[in-house]
Amino acid sequence: MPQLPSADIPCPYCGETITVFVDDSAGEQQYIEDCQVCCRPIEIHVSLDEDGVPDVRAWGQDDA
Repeated sequence: MPQLPSADIPCPYCGETITVFVDDSAGEQQYIEDCQVCCRPIEIHVSLDEDGVPDVRAWGQDDA
């Protein structure tokens, strides 16, 4: 079974680098995932480039 790609992103609240796993078969997506360190909700947006490589962007809910 192939492994999901991952991305390291900084938490917009505590600044710690966390790893998120991306379901690249789902295409462009946006969802909320809690920080693994401070437990605050992070909005995550995933888009795929022409080669299918995921681009992950994250921000805090107060930044929206």
